[in-house]
Amino acid sequence: MTRTTVTAGRALAALALAAPILAGCGVLPALPGPEPHDLVPSSVPGAEPTETGNLSPDGFDQARRMAVRIRNVGCDSLSTGSGFAIDATTLITNRHVVADSADLQLSTYDGRDIAATAASTASLADLAIVRTVDELPAFPELAEADPEPGDAVTVVGYPQGGQLTVTSGQVMGSTTDPLNENLGQVLVTDAPVEPGSSGSAVLDAEGRVIGVVYAKNVDDMSFIVPVSTLRSMLADEAMFVASPTCAG
Repeated sequence: MTRTTVTAGRALAALALAAPILAGCGVLPALPGPEPHDLVPSSVPGAEPTETGNLSPDGFDQARRMAVRIRNVGCDSLSTGSGFAIDATTLITNRHVVADSADLQLSTYDGRDIAATAASTASLADLAIVRTVDELPAFPELAEADPEPGDAVTVVGYPQGGQLTVTSGQVMGSTTDPLNENLGQVLVTDAPVEPGSSGSAVLDAEGRVIGVVYAKNVDDMSFIVPVSTLRSMLADEAMFVASPTCAG
């Protein structure tokens, strides 16, 4: 799939969010709750992207190997999302991607199915951890610091539950999280995302993770949990609790 064309949004003066936020990268109900409810089922990955965004060829190869497609089969719903490995048997995604699941089905860029053993979610931010039985193909380095405004970023994920897609843009700045007020500051970028992009890794030019996609607004600005928040939450096990299933 060729890279989605970046459509410049209006300038975010002081990054005040006058436009409504579309939770979970689509026109969806407010969080928390299961979402999205109108996505097509995921399918076997199609042709590889022909664009590498802001990544080098080696960086792109690493990125596609660590990206994971997530299919959430609920008791009466089906949704898709994205995630990425942080070690051989652990991946990161969004809380709303794994919410109310009866079964989480994971697949890698080469069509391999990976069994999930457990999922846990954070209450402070729209983040979740999923543990796997089999080892994931690769995992990236987490950046040491958040990016600065103007820095180039690349999003690697599975929008609409389809094939692996790469989009690119830049950091526009930061703002108070419009969905999780206690979280603090989140990043705003103009990298295009769609339903199913939720949980995608956001990478810098060296292929390091600088954040996690979780929402966008009507101006097509995407919202990112920054890597500093991800790092601090991963360092405190109490930040994550077992994710409830749709039956429990």
